[in-house]
Amino acid sequence: MSETGGAGRTNAVLSKLSVIGDLLMLQIVFLVLSIGIVTLYPAAFAFQRVLPDALSQDHPQLLRRFFKQFRWAFPRFWLSGLALYFGSIALAFGLLFWANANGPIRIVALVILVPLTGMIVGLYLSALAVLPGAPADSTPKSLFREANLFLLRRSLSVAGGVIALLTWFALVSQLPTLFAVGSGLVPALIGYWISRTRNVREKKDSPDVSI
Repeated sequence: MSETGGAGRTNAVLSKLSVIGDLLMLQIVFLVLSIGIVTLYPAAFAFQRVLPDALSQDHPQLLRRFFKQFRWAFPRFWLSGLALYFGSIALAFGLLFWANANGPIRIVALVILVPLTGMIVGLYLSALAVLPGAPADSTPKSLFREANLFLLRRSLSVAGGVIALLTWFALVSQLPTLFAVGSGLVPALIGYWISRTRNVREKKDSPDVSI
């Protein structure tokens, strides 16, 4: 019994180490691909599409699957991803500027910008949450529609994800080396967690029709 239990614990540890290794491998590939600004969000979307496979260990050849999903995502989302990239930079500079400004206009600007930032981050996390199940013919418009519906239906879960992601950004600002480890992985895991939270709640809310 003890030998069997020890072997089981060893296998469990090795399985977890394998998952961690796969996640770090995907993170490295994401970093390399995202060096070109135009490829940043397609790489993030590809990461999200293969994340469930990496966590479940059900599918081998993760790198091949990652590049396949990247080839799927790039022609569909590179332009909208580029707009999102520059919009995010503009929003971040706006927040930084008004946070250090003086006068009553500062309060008005922050009252507008802070909720807007939270909504945009929440919409992005919602897009990550629905991406693994998105059909192959998805477009930016259809993905936005699905993400918006997800955000409206699961606002509390998304709000928790927004807080978690902003906390991560705060940690990165203090420890920039964390960026190399989790720049793509942390948002992907948060999006995955939100999607799993949705599934659990749907199961709880669904009526029991078993006999």
